[in-house]
Amino acid sequence: MKANLEDICMKLPKILHIISKALQAKDAKAIIVGGSVRDHFLKLTIKDYDIEVYGLESMQELEELLARYGSVNLVGKSFGVLKFSYEGEEYDFSFPRLETKTGEGHRGFDVEVDGTLDFKTAARRRDFTVNALGYDVEEKTFLDPFGGLEDIKQKTLQHIDDETFIEDPLRVYRAVQFCARFGFGLALKTKVLCQDMSDKGLLEELPKERVYSEWKKLLLKAPKPSVGFELMRELGLLECYSPELHALVDVPQSPVWHPEGDVWVHTMMTVDEMATLVKSEEIEDRDEKDKLRFMFAILCHDLGKAVSTTKDDEGNIRSIGHEYTGISLTKMFMLRLTDEHDFIESLLPLVEHHLKPSQFYRAESKDKAIRKLASKVNIEDLVVVAKADFLGRTTEEALARDYKAGAWILEKATKLKVKNKPLEKLLQGRDLIDLGLEPSPKFSEIINEVYMLQLEGKISFKEEALSYIGEKYG
Repeated sequence: MKANLEDICMKLPKILHIISKALQAKDAKAIIVGGSVRDHFLKLTIKDYDIEVYGLESMQELEELLARYGSVNLVGKSFGVLKFSYEGEEYDFSFPRLETKTGEGHRGFDVEVDGTLDFKTAARRRDFTVNALGYDVEEKTFLDPFGGLEDIKQKTLQHIDDETFIEDPLRVYRAVQFCARFGFGLALKTKVLCQDMSDKGLLEELPKERVYSEWKKLLLKAPKPSVGFELMRELGLLECYSPELHALVDVPQSPVWHPEGDVWVHTMMTVDEMATLVKSEEIEDRDEKDKLRFMFAILCHDLGKAVSTTKDDEGNIRSIGHEYTGISLTKMFMLRLTDEHDFIESLLPLVEHHLKPSQFYRAESKDKAIRKLASKVNIEDLVVVAKADFLGRTTEEALARDYKAGAWILEKATKLKVKNKPLEKLLQGRDLIDLGLEPSPKFSEIINEVYMLQLEGKISFKEEALSYIGEKYG
């Protein structure tokens, strides 16, 4: 059971060694469990530490011990978990436990907390062998009851137990994002089990919030999210639960603009390009919400092609208007994942206008077109989406990775002061009052009239706007 790797020790925060010594004095031991042990072997940055405590008789005893060193949050005590805070960092301390499925959902479990359990028995409830590793702090020994270290070596994701695995169907989505994040292949028996769970509709009980959480990890943490989406397709998840995405498979595209293949192939290439872009210097300082918006925008940018693509008698393939038909499809797709309506709405302008940078560049569009575009969408953000769309194909220009249209429109928008905001309105209601006009509902109509003239480039200064109003309305 013990992987004798004493020469490889986990680097732990000092406080965990102190607490481990205190536990040892009580004939108990601290074992680091979960993702931190896995990430140690994957040479990834460890952000969270979970500690299981073996050998104590009660949670009260653990609570009193931890309280000597920091603050203890009891919110998860009934599930055998205490949150311990020390110098701004939080650690989860828990008792080993058994879980018995009693009903639907992730709350449909009876939890039996038992400090006398052995590590292998307690670890059997976990999903995959690579997540069932442990590290004995005092013995400096790794525990590997189910062959997780060999699976890491073979880059294979394998479940532990058929019966416990199917008790939480979310594990199918976890398998997807783990494979994409770590570059693992899904073990055949695990793949067959996941397909069976999908075919039987077991995933239908999952709350959308839990599924959305796994999608976010896939999009934000995987170097190539396409690996996860391809696995979703193979497991039948897209066909059952994301039909808008599945509809892109085998939809043809013009080989002139898309020699790489069908819309699904192109979309997967663009998603991988965006995953690279959001980690680049120009975007890495954006917050997670912005990065997620970029990822979902590019994932949805061509959904409309599933309903707008036509092929004429000469074999010409067109998808006229797909940027507009994609709007409603994006809404439907996203509402299956989240109820964050403001976030969904923020995607729609990026989907609707994703073609504009390239179209404007080819047409050498005038300033007024760029000003009008800025009133509908953030141009700087739009260029990020359009760039991923441009790079996610195999044309000569894309392979050269020189997105001239993006640089061109950003330069224009910067000069016009509309790169990341719409043109400011020259007039407000108080300006009309100063001209002697009586406040009325017509004010907004007048202000918008002037604003349209601004966008057209016919009015550029406030004095011109006031003169126009004075002449027209006295």
